[in-house]
Amino acid sequence: MSASPSPVPSETPIPPPPQPTRTPVEGTISTQINVRAQPSTASNVLGIIPANTKVQILGKDPGGNWLQILFPQGVDGKGWVTAQYVLMAPGTEVAVIGGGETNPNRGNVAIVQQQINVRSGPGTEFNSLGTLNAQDVVNLTGKDTNGAWLQIEFAPGQNGRGWVNAEFVQAKGVENVPIISDAGEIVGTGTPTSIPFTPTATVLPAWRDGDSQANPIASVIFEPLGTHTLIYSGDISAPSGDSQDWVQFIPYGKDVLTSLECIGNTNLQVNLLENGQPLTFPLACGDLMKRLVVKAGSVYKIHIQAPQFSGGVQYFQYTITITAGP
Repeated sequence: MSASPSPVPSETPIPPPPQPTRTPVEGTISTQINVRAQPSTASNVLGIIPANTKVQILGKDPGGNWLQILFPQGVDGKGWVTAQYVLMAPGTEVAVIGGGETNPNRGNVAIVQQQINVRSGPGTEFNSLGTLNAQDVVNLTGKDTNGAWLQIEFAPGQNGRGWVNAEFVQAKGVENVPIISDAGEIVGTGTPTSIPFTPTATVLPAWRDGDSQANPIASVIFEPLGTHTLIYSGDISAPSGDSQDWVQFIPYGKDVLTSLECIGNTNLQVNLLENGQPLTFPLACGDLMKRLVVKAGSVYKIHIQAPQFSGGVQYFQYTITITAGP
């Protein structure tokens, strides 16, 4: 009687290595902000976080303009907030989230450099589906045959896609995204061989945000044990669009430090009101940590205006920082 062969044990698959988990770092919200599903102003708002709220930060977008935080109402318990309104301890390290290098399964990303139209196809002749703002982050899904237009994830578009002019976004890894033909078919993934044309910049007017002297776009009450800094980034334009912004603060001490950084024209008009009365306030673009003597409890409003032009639209971006003195 011949011996029956011994059964060969089946291979037990080796479990995948555990994925590293990010240890959240703590931050504090400096003013009331929206929490969004993605790092973009075009993304859905998941909720609102009030000033002085502690948040747990998981990471940042490749440009460092958005932070991902733990947020129970979001997908997978996460959401995104603009980084300029989150205060962290000096030297805090935050991991980068998104982009081909750090998350290949998510694809490559681009950072919008100025307000732009998202179009239904790769060209200005196609309909506008909406707009994106400076510092918005978008996921790349393709490019046209010469690389001058990039296809992105954009919910209002057909199949959740839209097109943006490559001239106005900062993108890495474009050579890795597929080439999309005029018929919408993928025709390759290589680097375009034709020389891309240089598009003519189309300057869009700043979106009218509806703020006024009575209803400032940003407002904060400084407190010794609470908020010490107001940072606001805005955009204005002339002669059309939103030509002015109002920022309000109430100090608790005798002075504040003010800084104004501008992109584009450096001749913005900046005025200051104390309890409704105008004061001399020689703050100009490029001024950093300029001391301003104030009165505790008074209401101060900074009025930022675009200079007037008779020609085409002039678009400006700025960041104003106000820090309570010691």
